[in-house]
Amino acid sequence: MIDFESELKEILKDDPLGILKNRTVQPITSDNRLKDSFEEINKFIDENGNEPTESTDITERKLFSRLKQLRKDFEKSSTLKNLDRHNLLVNVKEIKSVDDILESDVLGLLDDGPDNIFNLKNIPKEKNKTDFVARRKPCKNFKDYEEKFKEIQKEIKEGKRKLIIHKEHHLKEGRYFILDGILLFLEKIDDPIVKEFNDKTQGKRKRLDPRIRCIFENGLESNMYLRSLGKELYNNGSTVIQSNEEALEEFSDGFSAPYHINDITRQDKVTGHIYILSSLSENPEIKSKNDLYKIGFCTTSIEERIKNAENETTFLMSPVKVVSAYKTFNLDPQKFENIIHNFFSERCLDLKVADKKGNYKMPKEWYIVPINVIEEIIQLIINNKHHDYKFDHLQNKIIKC
Repeated sequence: MIDFESELKEILKDDPLGILKNRTVQPITSDNRLKDSFEEINKFIDENGNEPTESTDITERKLFSRLKQLRKDFEKSSTLKNLDRHNLLVNVKEIKSVDDILESDVLGLLDDGPDNIFNLKNIPKEKNKTDFVARRKPCKNFKDYEEKFKEIQKEIKEGKRKLIIHKEHHLKEGRYFILDGILLFLEKIDDPIVKEFNDKTQGKRKRLDPRIRCIFENGLESNMYLRSLGKELYNNGSTVIQSNEEALEEFSDGFSAPYHINDITRQDKVTGHIYILSSLSENPEIKSKNDLYKIGFCTTSIEERIKNAENETTFLMSPVKVVSAYKTFNLDPQKFENIIHNFFSERCLDLKVADKKGNYKMPKEWYIVPINVIEEIIQLIINNKHHDYKFDHLQNKIIKC
């Protein structure tokens, strides 16, 4: 019969690798870690013949910082006394008074260097809070504006006015904007106030920042600064595009084309180009459509705008041909473009085009209208005779109202 107890004892005795021996693990104390870290400093001096310096070498710099802190800590220096073979800690003082505490400053919190705790680096300086919300108050004569607000909201819903991304140059008297879902009217811009401010790249600069009066459709008004309104609109708002009638009146005074080239002076600034394009697509569905033209605008040169036409759905993924072009002076060409698009809205191309990734998009600004009709409406706008005409999409011509 097998004596299991004896057999087990023999197995336990046969342990050549010492796997079954009990081992006592000595815990690593804070003093041990301190001594090991100080010994690294000693070893550095043994090998280099000098104390570690505030070097660009990260290892040496780490030892320098460690030694600097130890020289401010009497308790730790006392613990390391027997290991201090290079006399690195002989002058460390025992802390007995407040002056000793300030002089010691183990963590360097009270230094006057760039890391001084009183030098706030990552906390933004308090800026003057925007006066946008604080200065809203009830508008006493709100009844004078209420009907117009309703009219604007109605025109937005009907598509007569559109919302576009706000730009700084949109801030003009008499304009409407949407801010946080609320319609507002910029009634007045006061005389400019010159403000001086610090620019990170250009130093001290001056800028104009007048007070304004704007009315909100919820019955409030504000006399904030113009730049305060601009900032809020840029973050949480949009500009309401003018109606056709308002935009046409503005453009009739400032639009220019090759026909009026002699009236242009050096003070007139080219702000963009209106262009009329035809498609060179080989797609049968597109090629079969007669009188198909794209009416658009750009602030760069037309050549630059269309150079990548075959890769853009807005150009029907095909090269295009410039049929006609106009320059605009001192005004935003996008407004003129919107007028044209609304004028020919009944003849807008209804077609989806796939890009190179196979995603289908609906290209805009393409209209099935004879070129002579397009040129005619442009002429009428230039000569300020557009008010009495409209486009009859059934007869395919412009007629008097």
